Amino acid sequence: MTTPELGIVAPVKRSATLRQTVGYAIGQALDRAADGETAAVHFVSVAAWRADDPGSGRERQHARDLLDQVETWAGFELDEADAGGDAITVETAVIGDDSYVFSPGDYADLLTEYAESHRLGRVVVDPEYELVGHTTLVEPLEFELAQRDLIVAEAPVDRPTRRERVVSRTTPARFLALFGVSLLFYQVLGGFSGLFDLVTGVATALIVALTLSSVSFYRDPTLWESPKRLLRGVIYIPYLLYEIIISNLVVARVILDPRVDIDPRLTRIQVFVGSGFPLTMLANSITLTPGTLTVKADDQELYVHSLVPFAREGLFDGTLERWIRFVFYGREAARFPSPRDRGDTEILQDPKASSTAGVDATAVADGGDEAVDVDDDKAINDDGDTTVSVDGDETVGVDRDEAVDIDDTTTDQREADR
Repeated sequence: MTTPELGIVAPVKRSATLRQTVGYAIGQALDRAADGETAAVHFVSVAAWRADDPGSGRERQHARDLLDQVETWAGFELDEADAGGDAITVETAVIGDDSYVFSPGDYADLLTEYAESHRLGRVVVDPEYELVGHTTLVEPLEFELAQRDLIVAEAPVDRPTRRERVVSRTTPARFLALFGVSLLFYQVLGGFSGLFDLVTGVATALIVALTLSSVSFYRDPTLWESPKRLLRGVIYIPYLLYEIIISNLVVARVILDPRVDIDPRLTRIQVFVGSGFPLTMLANSITLTPGTLTVKADDQELYVHSLVPFAREGLFDGTLERWIRFVFYGREAARFPSPRDRGDTEILQDPKASSTAGVDATAVADGGDEAVDVDDDKAINDDGDTTVSVDGDETVGVDRDEAVDIDDTTTDQREADR
C-alpha cells in the first residue's frame, strides 16, 4: 500500500510550465521509489464548474483531454528513466465538480480531502497554476496547503517570457457573426431603403468585422447556442429597464424627501456567472441600476457601492445574477441560490462607522478676538452632547442639534475681568 510519505498529488491546468511540472513530479516519485517501494502520482484537474451546469459536459471533456495528455507525458518520463511498470503508479481524476471553488482555501480543502482519501502526503504545484478567474495565486495556495499538514513543493521550472495578447485570434465564426450583426444594424438604421444602403452597409460591416472581430467575442459563436443567448438577452432587456425605473423612483424619493435617510455602504459579493462577457454584463447591469455602482470586479468577486438599503437588499437577493445566468446558460442555470443564501455577501463598512478625523472648531466672537476650542478627543460625551471648553474653566454640554450662541455681553465682561 502506498504510504503518505511516498504518494504525490499534483493539480494540473494548461500552462507554459505544465510539461516540466509533470516531469518533476515523476522524478520525485522515482527518487522515493529507489529503495524498491511502490510510489504513486495522482494528477488531478480541479473543476471550475458544477456537474449540473449547462455546458459542463464540454468542460469535463476538455479536462479529460488534458489529463490524457499529462498521462502520456508521464509515460514518456517513465520510459526515459527505464522505470519498471510497477515502480510508479500514475492516476488521473477530475475533482470538485459538486460545488463551486474559488479561493485558495477552497482548492486546498479539495486537494487535502483527495490526498487523505488516497493516502497521499505530498503536493507538487505548477508555479504557473491558475485558479478560477485566470489568476495565478500559487503562494496563497501553497500557504493554505501547508496549513493542512501537507508537504508542498513548487516545481523548479524555466518560465518563458510571458507576452499577454490584448486581442484574441480572429476565427471565421467571429468574423461572420460580427459582419452579420453589423450589416443588420446598418440596414435597420437605414430602413432597407435601396441599393445604396445595401452597398454602403456591406462596406461598413466589412470594415467593422475586419477591425473588431478579434476583440468583440470572448468565445466563438455557434449556430445553435448564440441565437438562443441573443433571444434570452432580448428577454432580459425589459426586466433591466423595469429595475432601472423602480430604482430611479426609490433614489428620487431619497433625494426629494429629507426625512428619508441614506445608508451608503461598500459591499462585496461573490458571483458565479463565469468570466469575460457574462461578468462584464452583470457588473454593468448593477451600475446601470440607480443606487448601486460596481467599483471593482476581481475575478468572481464584485465590489459594489450601495446608496440605500433597498438597493443593497436587491443586490444580495441575486436577481440580476440569476438573469445573467439565464441569458448565457439557460433556464436551468437560473435556478441558483442567491448570494445571501450562499453566504457570499459582506458589508465592508460597519454601519456604526464614522469619521474620526480631528476638527479644529473655532467660534469667534466680538470681532474675532476670542475663540472656543473643541478638543477632538473630548468633543462628544457619552450622552451624545458636545462638550465646549470656555475660558478653560467651565465645560458646557450642548446638544449637537442646537446652536451655541456666545452673547456679546458675556464676551465683553470677560474682557473687563482681564
